[in-house]
Amino acid sequence: MITIEQIITQIEQRQPVLNKDKLSAEQLGFTLDGVSSLKDASHTQLSFLANANYVASLASSQAGAVLVTADYYEEVPKNVVAIIVANPYLAYASSSKLFVRLAAPLEIHPTAIIADTAIIAEGVTIGAYCVIGEQVHIGARSCLDAHVVIEAYASVGEDCVIKPQVVVAHNCVIGNHVRLHTGVSIGAEGFGFAPTVDPSADGWERIAQLGRVVIGDHVRIGSNTCIDRGAIDDTIIGNHVIIDNLVQIAHNVHIGDGTAIAANVGIAGSTTIGKRCIIGGAVGINGHIEITDDVILSGMTMVTKSIKSPGSYSSGTAAMPTAKWRRAAVRFRQLGDS
Repeated sequence: MITIEQIITQIEQRQPVLNKDKLSAEQLGFTLDGVSSLKDASHTQLSFLANANYVASLASSQAGAVLVTADYYEEVPKNVVAIIVANPYLAYASSSKLFVRLAAPLEIHPTAIIADTAIIAEGVTIGAYCVIGEQVHIGARSCLDAHVVIEAYASVGEDCVIKPQVVVAHNCVIGNHVRLHTGVSIGAEGFGFAPTVDPSADGWERIAQLGRVVIGDHVRIGSNTCIDRGAIDDTIIGNHVIIDNLVQIAHNVHIGDGTAIAANVGIAGSTTIGKRCIIGGAVGINGHIEITDDVILSGMTMVTKSIKSPGSYSSGTAAMPTAKWRRAAVRFRQLGDS
Protein backbone atom coordinates (compact mmCIF):
# COMPACT_ATOMS: atom_id res chain seq x y z
CA MET A 1 0.00 0.00 0.00
CA ILE A 2 1.26 3.48 -0.92
CA THR A 3 0.38 6.63 1.02
CA ILE A 4 -0.58 9.95 -0.51
CA GLU A 5 2.51 11.40 1.15
CA GLN A 6 4.73 8.88 -0.67
CA ILE A 7 3.04 9.75 -3.95
CA ILE A 8 3.66 13.46 -3.38
CA THR A 9 7.32 12.81 -2.58
CA GLN A 10 7.67 10.86 -5.82
CA ILE A 11 5.92 13.53 -7.90
CA GLU A 12 8.07 16.31 -6.47
CA GLN A 13 11.18 14.80 -8.00
CA ARG A 14 9.83 16.30 -11.25
CA GLN A 15 7.39 19.08 -10.32
CA PRO A 16 5.86 20.72 -7.23
CA VAL A 17 2.54 19.64 -5.73
CA LEU A 18 0.72 22.93 -5.42
CA ASN A 19 -1.66 22.08 -2.57
CA LYS A 20 0.65 19.89 -0.49
CA ASP A 21 0.48 22.18 2.55
CA LYS A 22 -3.33 22.20 2.49
CA LEU A 23 -3.75 18.42 2.81
CA SER A 24 -4.60 17.07 6.25
CA ALA A 25 -2.57 14.43 8.09
CA GLU A 26 -5.43 12.00 7.47
CA GLN A 27 -5.31 12.68 3.73
CA LEU A 28 -1.52 12.38 3.58
CA GLY A 29 -1.70 9.03 5.36
CA PHE A 30 -4.47 7.64 3.16
CA THR A 31 -3.25 4.50 1.35
CA LEU A 32 -3.75 3.35 -2.25
CA ASP A 33 -3.00 0.05 -3.92
CA GLY A 34 -3.09 0.83 -7.65
CA VAL A 35 -3.75 3.19 -10.54
CA SER A 36 -6.80 3.25 -12.82
CA SER A 37 -8.81 5.48 -15.15
CA LEU A 38 -11.27 8.02 -13.79
CA LYS A 39 -14.19 5.88 -14.91
CA ASP A 40 -12.98 2.58 -13.47
CA ALA A 41 -10.95 3.59 -10.39
CA SER A 42 -11.99 2.33 -6.96
CA HIS A 43 -11.62 4.10 -3.62
CA THR A 44 -8.18 2.52 -3.15
CA GLN A 45 -6.77 3.64 -6.51
CA LEU A 46 -5.08 6.74 -7.92
CA SER A 47 -6.34 8.38 -11.11
CA PHE A 48 -5.58 11.53 -13.12
CA LEU A 49 -7.12 14.05 -15.50
CA ALA A 50 -4.71 14.91 -18.30
CA ASN A 51 -7.23 15.55 -21.08
CA ALA A 52 -10.18 17.95 -20.85
CA ASN A 53 -12.30 15.48 -22.86
CA TYR A 54 -12.59 13.35 -19.71
CA VAL A 55 -13.84 16.06 -17.36
CA ALA A 56 -17.30 14.45 -17.30
CA SER A 57 -15.78 11.32 -15.73
CA LEU A 58 -14.09 13.35 -12.99
CA ALA A 59 -17.29 14.43 -11.19
CA SER A 60 -18.48 10.84 -10.83
CA SER A 61 -15.10 9.18 -10.20
CA GLN A 62 -14.81 6.77 -7.26
CA ALA A 63 -11.01 7.12 -7.10
CA GLY A 64 -9.29 7.56 -3.76
CA ALA A 65 -7.11 10.37 -5.13
CA VAL A 66 -6.90 12.28 -8.40
CA LEU A 67 -4.08 14.24 -10.04
CA VAL A 68 -5.51 17.44 -11.55
CA THR A 69 -4.56 20.96 -12.52
CA ALA A 70 -5.88 23.89 -10.49
CA ASP A 71 -8.43 24.59 -13.26
CA TYR A 72 -10.34 21.41 -12.43
CA TYR A 73 -9.97 21.37 -8.66
CA GLU A 74 -13.63 22.34 -8.11
CA GLU A 75 -14.77 19.38 -10.22
CA VAL A 76 -13.16 16.82 -7.90
CA PRO A 77 -15.73 15.05 -5.64
CA LYS A 78 -15.43 16.05 -1.99
CA ASN A 79 -14.61 12.50 -0.84
CA VAL A 80 -11.66 12.26 -3.26
CA VAL A 81 -8.20 13.61 -2.41
CA ALA A 82 -7.20 16.16 -5.04
CA ILE A 83 -3.47 16.46 -5.76
CA ILE A 84 -2.93 19.67 -7.73
CA VAL A 85 -0.02 19.80 -10.18
CA ALA A 86 0.83 21.71 -13.34
CA ASN A 87 1.20 18.52 -15.40
CA PRO A 88 -1.03 15.62 -14.27
CA TYR A 89 0.24 13.25 -16.92
CA LEU A 90 3.83 13.72 -15.81
CA ALA A 91 2.70 13.30 -12.19
CA TYR A 92 0.94 10.06 -13.12
CA ALA A 93 4.11 8.84 -14.86
CA SER A 94 6.20 9.61 -11.79
CA SER A 95 3.84 8.01 -9.28
CA SER A 96 3.05 4.92 -11.39
CA LYS A 97 6.44 3.41 -10.53
CA LEU A 98 5.43 3.16 -6.87
CA PHE A 99 2.80 0.57 -7.76
CA VAL A 100 5.00 -1.87 -9.69
CA ARG A 101 4.79 -5.33 -8.15
CA LEU A 102 8.22 -6.96 -8.30
CA ALA A 103 9.17 -10.52 -7.46
CA ALA A 104 11.67 -11.01 -4.68
CA PRO A 105 15.25 -10.78 -6.01
CA LEU A 106 16.92 -14.10 -6.73
CA GLU A 107 20.43 -12.76 -6.17
CA ILE A 108 22.67 -15.04 -8.30
CA HIS A 109 20.95 -18.16 -9.59
CA PRO A 110 23.00 -21.37 -9.32
CA THR A 111 22.56 -22.13 -13.03
CA ALA A 112 24.20 -18.86 -14.13
CA ILE A 113 27.60 -19.26 -15.81
CA ILE A 114 29.92 -16.47 -14.69
CA ALA A 115 33.55 -16.16 -15.77
CA ASP A 116 36.08 -16.05 -12.94
CA THR A 117 37.40 -12.72 -14.21
CA ALA A 118 33.98 -11.03 -14.25
CA ILE A 119 33.47 -8.27 -11.68
CA ILE A 120 30.00 -8.30 -10.12
CA ALA A 121 29.18 -5.39 -7.80
CA GLU A 122 27.05 -5.53 -4.66
CA GLY A 123 23.32 -6.07 -4.88
CA VAL A 124 23.34 -7.52 -8.41
CA THR A 125 20.65 -10.06 -9.35
CA ILE A 126 21.52 -12.63 -12.05
CA GLY A 127 18.77 -14.97 -13.20
CA ALA A 128 18.72 -18.57 -14.36
CA TYR A 129 20.99 -19.64 -17.23
CA CYS A 130 22.65 -16.28 -17.73
CA VAL A 131 26.12 -16.28 -19.27
CA ILE A 132 28.60 -13.62 -18.13
CA GLY A 133 31.87 -13.53 -20.10
CA GLU A 134 35.49 -12.79 -19.29
CA GLN A 135 36.34 -9.36 -17.82
CA VAL A 136 32.69 -8.27 -17.76
CA HIS A 137 31.79 -5.53 -15.27
CA ILE A 138 28.24 -5.35 -13.86
CA GLY A 139 27.39 -2.34 -11.69
CA ALA A 140 25.69 -2.28 -8.33
CA ARG A 141 22.01 -3.20 -8.00
CA SER A 142 21.60 -4.18 -11.65
CA CYS A 143 19.15 -6.98 -12.36
CA LEU A 144 19.58 -9.54 -15.14
CA ASP A 145 16.61 -11.81 -15.78
CA ALA A 146 16.93 -15.37 -17.11
CA HIS A 147 18.92 -16.25 -20.25
CA VAL A 148 20.79 -12.96 -20.57
CA VAL A 149 24.19 -13.08 -22.29
CA ILE A 150 26.86 -10.48 -21.57
CA GLU A 151 29.87 -11.22 -23.75
CA ALA A 152 33.53 -10.72 -22.87
CA TYR A 153 34.86 -7.25 -21.94
CA ALA A 154 31.39 -5.68 -21.98
CA SER A 155 30.26 -3.48 -19.10
CA VAL A 156 26.84 -2.80 -17.58
CA GLY A 157 26.36 0.18 -15.29
CA GLU A 158 24.51 0.57 -12.01
CA ASP A 159 20.75 0.10 -11.48
CA CYS A 160 20.17 -1.46 -14.90
CA VAL A 161 17.27 -3.82 -15.69
CA ILE A 162 17.93 -6.40 -18.42
CA LYS A 163 15.04 -8.66 -19.40
CA PRO A 164 15.23 -12.27 -20.70
CA GLN A 165 17.01 -13.20 -23.93
CA VAL A 166 18.97 -9.96 -24.20
CA VAL A 167 22.46 -10.18 -25.70
CA VAL A 168 25.12 -7.54 -25.05
CA ALA A 169 28.01 -8.34 -27.37
CA HIS A 170 31.71 -8.12 -26.60
CA ASN A 171 33.27 -4.78 -25.59
CA CYS A 172 29.96 -2.90 -25.58
CA VAL A 173 29.24 -0.34 -22.87
CA ILE A 174 25.89 0.09 -21.12
CA GLY A 175 25.45 3.15 -18.87
CA ASN A 176 23.57 3.53 -15.59
CA HIS A 177 19.80 3.20 -15.14
CA VAL A 178 19.34 1.47 -18.51
CA ARG A 179 16.37 -0.80 -19.27
CA LEU A 180 16.77 -3.41 -22.01
CA HIS A 181 13.60 -5.34 -22.76
CA THR A 182 13.19 -8.91 -23.96
CA GLY A 183 15.13 -9.92 -27.05
CA VAL A 184 17.21 -6.76 -27.43
CA SER A 185 20.46 -7.22 -29.36
CA ILE A 186 23.26 -4.80 -28.52
CA GLY A 187 26.44 -4.98 -30.58
CA ALA A 188 25.57 -7.52 -33.27
CA GLU A 189 27.71 -7.40 -36.39
CA GLY A 190 26.76 -4.49 -38.62
CA PHE A 191 25.63 -5.07 -42.21
CA GLY A 192 28.98 -4.34 -43.81
CA PHE A 193 30.05 -6.06 -47.06
CA ALA A 194 32.16 -5.09 -50.08
CA PRO A 195 31.00 -6.32 -53.50
CA THR A 196 33.28 -8.54 -55.53
CA VAL A 197 33.49 -8.30 -59.32
CA ASP A 198 30.55 -10.68 -59.60
CA PRO A 199 28.64 -11.17 -56.33
CA SER A 200 26.45 -13.82 -57.96
CA ALA A 201 29.53 -16.00 -58.43
CA ASP A 202 31.99 -14.81 -55.79
CA GLY A 203 29.65 -13.47 -53.12
CA TRP A 204 30.27 -10.42 -50.95
CA GLU A 205 33.39 -9.73 -48.91
CA ARG A 206 32.49 -9.40 -45.23
CA ILE A 207 33.92 -6.36 -43.44
CA ALA A 208 34.91 -7.06 -39.85
CA GLN A 209 32.96 -4.78 -37.50
CA LEU A 210 35.59 -3.48 -35.08
CA GLY A 211 33.70 -0.77 -33.19
CA ARG A 212 31.40 -1.01 -30.17
CA VAL A 213 27.97 0.13 -29.06
CA VAL A 214 28.15 2.74 -26.30
CA ILE A 215 24.85 3.49 -24.52
CA GLY A 216 24.46 6.42 -22.13
CA ASP A 217 22.51 6.74 -18.89
CA HIS A 218 18.74 6.52 -18.36
CA VAL A 219 18.14 4.82 -21.71
CA ARG A 220 15.16 2.55 -22.42
CA ILE A 221 15.23 0.08 -25.35
CA GLY A 222 12.16 -1.95 -26.33
CA SER A 223 11.76 -5.63 -27.17
CA ASN A 224 13.53 -7.10 -30.19
CA THR A 225 15.30 -3.87 -31.09
CA CYS A 226 18.74 -4.31 -32.68
CA ILE A 227 21.61 -1.86 -32.35
CA ASP A 228 24.63 -2.87 -34.44
CA ARG A 229 28.23 -2.29 -33.41
CA GLY A 230 30.32 0.21 -35.33
CA ALA A 231 32.40 -0.82 -38.31
CA ILE A 232 35.45 1.19 -37.17
CA ASP A 233 34.19 3.84 -34.75
CA ASP A 234 31.39 3.26 -32.24
CA THR A 235 27.63 3.31 -32.51
CA ILE A 236 26.54 5.78 -29.83
CA ILE A 237 23.20 6.20 -28.04
CA GLY A 238 23.07 9.32 -25.85
CA ASN A 239 21.57 9.86 -22.40
CA HIS A 240 17.80 9.79 -21.80
CA VAL A 241 17.07 8.20 -25.19
CA ILE A 242 13.91 6.06 -25.38
CA ILE A 243 13.52 3.47 -28.13
CA ASP A 244 10.42 1.38 -28.82
CA ASN A 245 10.14 -2.25 -29.99
CA LEU A 246 11.43 -3.61 -33.30
CA VAL A 247 13.75 -0.75 -34.18
CA GLN A 248 16.87 -1.29 -36.32
CA ILE A 249 19.84 1.02 -35.70
CA ALA A 250 22.74 0.32 -38.04
CA HIS A 251 26.48 0.62 -37.49
CA ASN A 252 28.06 3.96 -36.60
CA VAL A 253 24.75 5.74 -35.98
CA HIS A 254 24.88 8.51 -33.35
CA ILE A 255 21.66 9.42 -31.50
CA GLY A 256 21.60 12.56 -29.37
CA ASP A 257 20.39 12.97 -25.79
CA GLY A 258 16.67 12.91 -25.09
CA THR A 259 15.55 11.58 -28.48
CA ALA A 260 12.49 9.30 -28.70
CA ILE A 261 12.09 6.63 -31.40
CA ALA A 262 8.82 4.75 -31.98
CA ALA A 263 8.40 1.17 -33.22
CA ASN A 264 9.53 -0.20 -36.59
CA VAL A 265 11.94 2.64 -37.35
CA GLY A 266 14.96 1.82 -39.49
CA ILE A 267 18.09 3.99 -39.36
CA ALA A 268 20.80 3.25 -41.89
CA GLY A 269 24.51 3.38 -41.12
CA SER A 270 26.63 6.40 -40.20
CA THR A 271 23.69 8.73 -39.69
CA THR A 272 23.71 11.31 -36.88
CA ILE A 273 20.47 12.29 -35.14
CA GLY A 274 20.43 15.29 -32.83
CA LYS A 275 19.06 15.92 -29.36
CA ARG A 276 15.37 15.91 -28.38
CA CYS A 277 14.17 14.53 -31.71
CA ILE A 278 10.88 12.61 -31.94
CA ILE A 279 10.78 9.90 -34.60
CA GLY A 280 7.36 8.40 -35.32
CA GLY A 281 6.54 4.79 -36.12
CA ALA A 282 7.90 3.09 -39.24
CA VAL A 283 10.09 6.05 -40.24
CA GLY A 284 12.94 5.19 -42.60
CA ILE A 285 16.17 7.20 -42.40
CA ASN A 286 18.87 7.01 -45.05
CA GLY A 287 22.54 6.48 -44.22
CA HIS A 288 25.35 9.06 -44.05
CA ILE A 289 23.07 12.03 -43.31
CA GLU A 290 22.62 14.40 -40.36
CA ILE A 291 19.40 15.38 -38.60
CA THR A 292 19.71 18.44 -36.37
CA ASP A 293 18.30 18.89 -32.85
CA ASP A 294 14.57 19.23 -32.15
CA VAL A 295 13.25 17.57 -35.29
CA ILE A 296 9.89 15.74 -35.34
CA LEU A 297 9.34 13.07 -37.99
CA SER A 298 5.74 11.90 -38.31
CA GLY A 299 4.95 8.22 -38.85
CA MET A 300 5.99 6.57 -42.15
CA THR A 301 8.21 9.51 -43.12
CA MET A 302 11.12 8.65 -45.44
CA VAL A 303 14.21 10.80 -44.86
CA THR A 304 16.72 10.71 -47.72
CA LYS A 305 18.68 13.93 -47.14
CA SER A 306 20.07 15.80 -44.14
CA ILE A 307 17.69 17.98 -42.14
CA LYS A 308 19.42 21.16 -40.98
CA SER A 309 16.52 23.12 -39.44
CA PRO A 310 14.41 22.15 -36.40
CA GLY A 311 10.71 21.52 -36.96
CA SER A 312 8.18 18.91 -38.02
CA TYR A 313 8.64 16.89 -41.22
CA SER A 314 6.36 14.39 -43.00
CA SER A 315 6.14 12.40 -46.20
CA GLY A 316 3.93 9.71 -47.70
CA THR A 317 0.17 9.91 -48.19
CA ALA A 318 -2.72 9.18 -45.87
CA ALA A 319 -5.00 6.22 -46.59
CA MET A 320 -7.83 6.78 -49.07
CA PRO A 321 -10.05 4.56 -51.21
CA THR A 322 -7.90 2.56 -53.63
CA ALA A 323 -9.41 4.02 -56.78
CA LYS A 324 -8.76 7.58 -55.59
CA TRP A 325 -5.23 6.68 -54.49
CA ARG A 326 -4.44 5.27 -57.95
CA ARG A 327 -5.63 8.45 -59.65
CA ALA A 328 -3.60 10.55 -57.21
CA ALA A 329 -0.51 8.41 -57.81
CA VAL A 330 -0.82 8.92 -61.58
CA ARG A 331 -1.00 12.68 -61.11
CA PHE A 332 1.97 12.62 -58.74
CA ARG A 333 4.08 10.82 -61.35
CA GLN A 334 2.99 13.31 -63.99
CA LEU A 335 4.26 16.16 -61.79
CA GLY A 336 7.73 14.59 -61.98
CA ASP A 337 7.62 14.88 -65.79
CA SER A 338 6.55 18.52 -65.86
